[in-house]
Amino acid sequence: MLSLLKRYRELLVVSTLLIYPFGAFLTQGGRGREPNVLDRALLALMAPVQRGLTAMVDGAVGALDAYVALRGVREENQALRQETTLLKAQLVESAELRSENERLRRALAYSERQQETEVLARVVGFNPVAGPHSVRIDRGESEGIREGMAVVTPDGVVGQVIRTTGGTADVALLTDPQTRAGVRVQRSRARATVAGAGASRPLRLDNALRTDDIVENDLLVTSGADGVFPAGLLVGKVTNLSRTEHGVFQVADILPVVDMTKLEEVMVITSMIIPEREPVPEPPPPPTVPVPTAVAPGAH
Repeated sequence: MLSLLKRYRELLVVSTLLIYPFGAFLTQGGRGREPNVLDRALLALMAPVQRGLTAMVDGAVGALDAYVALRGVREENQALRQETTLLKAQLVESAELRSENERLRRALAYSERQQETEVLARVVGFNPVAGPHSVRIDRGESEGIREGMAVVTPDGVVGQVIRTTGGTADVALLTDPQTRAGVRVQRSRARATVAGAGASRPLRLDNALRTDDIVENDLLVTSGADGVFPAGLLVGKVTNLSRTEHGVFQVADILPVVDMTKLEEVMVITSMIIPEREPVPEPPPPPTVPVPTAVAPGAH
């Protein structure tokens, strides 16, 4: 019994202090008497307890309100972050769609200007090994693509089909050392050949005679003489031109107009129009010269 009183003595004291004024209020509150000395002492003792309880209750209520408000703000911030992430993704997707639409419009405009038949294809893979330098496209034999066909973009020459399956094809890029293209200097019409020199190196100018009219920054276009690429497609620009005094050929680097590392859509030329040559008129037959008839001696 004593242990219980010791354990709960503070609670009993507080309860007694609270019960006494409450009982006095119930028994005498209606008469409105003046508080006596004991009432004043109890009220003085209870005032700090009441203020503490009030402050504690107000603090708990304030903390609960703050927690609720903070949780609401946190949830709102989380929702805003998710919305921002979604909007960013939509902006990226929209930019990608605009870029793709622009490329497809250029490809369509290019195709409408050409007489050849092209098949639009998407690049789906790059060759991961050192060579050949090639890409894989999502069109193949089922779309009429065959080995040896030229591959281009509206900007210029890309390469040549080297392998096909039913639904895909591999394209050797113009930068591949095994790839060649017949070209002309757009300005002077001098003929030459462009060859690949590796993925990270510019193209190489071959078979350009030392006497040919070629200067720095000349543009090269396909000549059509190789039977692969139609004439008039842009190939690259001449740079680092070198002409020796006694050599037969001049050499140069060619900067390709197509960035092979950023290919996304290409066009495969499935039928190339070869312009018919004008018939050469046959020379007229030589005029006949009358042969004099021999007269026998003595004839009149």
